[in-house]
Amino acid sequence: MLTIGELASYAGVTVRAVRHYHAKGLLPEPERDHSGYRRYDAGAVIELIKIRTLAEAGVPLARVRELLRADEAEFAAAVAEIDTRLRAEIRERQRHRRRIARLAAGDNLALPREVAGFLDRLRALGVDERIIRVERDGWVALAAQAPGRVREWVARKQEQLAGSGLVDFYLTLGQALDRTGDDPRLVELADKLADYLSRIAEEQGERYVDDADIAPPLATLMDALAFDTVPPARRLIELLEQRGWTGWTRLTRVQPARGRGRAAGRADAAGPGGARAGYPPPGVTSPDS
Repeated sequence: MLTIGELASYAGVTVRAVRHYHAKGLLPEPERDHSGYRRYDAGAVIELIKIRTLAEAGVPLARVRELLRADEAEFAAAVAEIDTRLRAEIRERQRHRRRIARLAAGDNLALPREVAGFLDRLRALGVDERIIRVERDGWVALAAQAPGRVREWVARKQEQLAGSGLVDFYLTLGQALDRTGDDPRLVELADKLADYLSRIAEEQGERYVDDADIAPPLATLMDALAFDTVPPARRLIELLEQRGWTGWTRLTRVQPARGRGRAAGRADAAGPGGARAGYPPPGVTSPDS
């Protein structure tokens, strides 16, 4: 016969836990000996191990009580059900482990594998890390809003990278990141980007350029992220609007402002006689307004 302390030690629990299970009606209290102490037999050890095992598996104590009273078939079925749930939890925890492990790779946490691959490709092409950071933040927001469409969008971006136009845009923008708003490279970049967008719109349709499924509030948020990280983006939008396109996250074809075409954009960049750097020319709406 065992004392309560010996019982607890054999079953791998505390004395307090044994008393708790007594109070909950899970473990019957044994009779006391002539000295008034509880004495437990081997059967109590087996029952206590069952209780501990089920409780550690996440089974509520009320359900544990039912299972201890169940017949052999019902108990076996319940154990199989618990095992299935635990397997699912293990798979989920393994997914969490993989995501945590990806922290070592930098920005891959919270990003689908396809997006991480796209960002790695940008790095391999020599794209400035600040631009990649904007892309990353944008993809995090997109994946949260429409996870089912991320693969489609990434495939489209990968397809666009196959041509030289988008890669050239990224590289030229990277060179302009530390420039002021009147840097002529921004005008050159606006020319290249406008040509690229117009060509893609003619070949693939404007829907290919602007995916309207990105909600306006999300597009505004993503624009703000871009403006904070890539200051020349604001000026670039002004120059693009002169060339028939507006927006950053959501690009839309517009009627170029009269008299504000490419020549005017170059005049702005030149300084004398043009608009001040960083300010919208007459007839063009600033993204801030």
